[in-house]
Amino acid sequence: MAYAATAGNSLPSMTAAPGVLALQRALVWLVGASGAIVFIEPSPYELATLTATVLFFATGLRLRLVFIPLLLLLFLLNLGYSIGAIAVMDRPGVPNWIATSWYMAVTVIFFAMVVSEDTEARLDMLRRGLIFGGMIAAIAGVAGYFNLVPGGYDLLTLYGRARGTFKDPNVLGAFLVLPALFALQSVVSDHLGKSLRSTIALGIMTLAILLAFSRAAWGGLVITAAFMLVLMVLTSRSYAQRSRIIVMTLVAVVIVVALVGVLLSFESIGEMFKQRASLGQSYDSGRFGRFGRHILGAEMALDLPFGIGPLQFNRYFPEDTHNSYLNAFMSGGWISGICYPTLVFVTVIMGFRHVFVRVPWQRAYLAVFAAFLGTVGESFIIDTDHWRHFWMMLGAMWGLFAAAHRYRANGDQALTAPDPRVVA
Repeated sequence: MAYAATAGNSLPSMTAAPGVLALQRALVWLVGASGAIVFIEPSPYELATLTATVLFFATGLRLRLVFIPLLLLLFLLNLGYSIGAIAVMDRPGVPNWIATSWYMAVTVIFFAMVVSEDTEARLDMLRRGLIFGGMIAAIAGVAGYFNLVPGGYDLLTLYGRARGTFKDPNVLGAFLVLPALFALQSVVSDHLGKSLRSTIALGIMTLAILLAFSRAAWGGLVITAAFMLVLMVLTSRSYAQRSRIIVMTLVAVVIVVALVGVLLSFESIGEMFKQRASLGQSYDSGRFGRFGRHILGAEMALDLPFGIGPLQFNRYFPEDTHNSYLNAFMSGGWISGICYPTLVFVTVIMGFRHVFVRVPWQRAYLAVFAAFLGTVGESFIIDTDHWRHFWMMLGAMWGLFAAAHRYRANGDQALTAPDPRVVA
């Protein structure tokens, strides 16, 4: 709490007492940390987000005009889902799916409003919370996989894959990408002591991602890390900083490759890795395989302006859509099918436009944007539309856009103020 009261040097545009600032920043940390525990419902994340929303509105939160397009797209997206669900509302899971979708939309607006104020400090607290939560999830997954705690294997793994504090190994791997990117930034940029601590954290999270045996998470971590590091080099302010990033990246790559090599020497891990790394999975190929379903589903979507309703795709095909863009069409018809990709790709375009904007939180922004972009790509092969961390990143992105606009328009004075400890 003491750190939360003094983190960063930025203050909201609204006057706030030091105790209120500390509470707000601590709540942001709590929401980030609780995002790692979602294997029960309602999860700690839902409870923490709801509590934070109530307390933030009570202590000061504003809806800016820049968020109106975001609000409109989220409303239309969920309106389409709700219309599509009318005919199937009596079927299992549908009411809960609709309620969750509306709730996710609310969290997007909440994160956008939160991050747009007191940006540097709140984003840093979110980063710290996500790393803490990521470590909890990763340690749980690793401990479960190696059966280090009694009964842990059955509780913390699924189908021989680490799932940690999540219901699905794929979601564990996807969630850990952003905390791992934050840790990687510290490894290549911070002083020796902090870099060493971050190296340990990065190693544990990378190990958990490997043991989740999620091909999308493997590729997502490698691609987003490479993309982020390139952006960090391009946006570095000095030659020395660029050189350090490049050298430390090469060292990190060598260490990770060596770690993976050692792990693959274990027969059980090596066999599962070969099986999961194969591109010829039975559920991917064939007329009704993953990609065959995408084509057939797209053809259906053209003839169904109101879709078939949420959770109904597997009544027509052997499995779910495994494509969030197709799922938007099938669950909410043309309204949701148009609004969902529009929302995602408008955010991506705006994200690229803000990559080179010089703001105090630029480094953290690059990690969030890289992880968000990776999830956007992953959405073509996995249903990500109810992943809590995806909507968290989406809201944070819009909040960072608004904050960057204010920063450029008004300079440091809009976001910087004296130390809150001396505010009357």
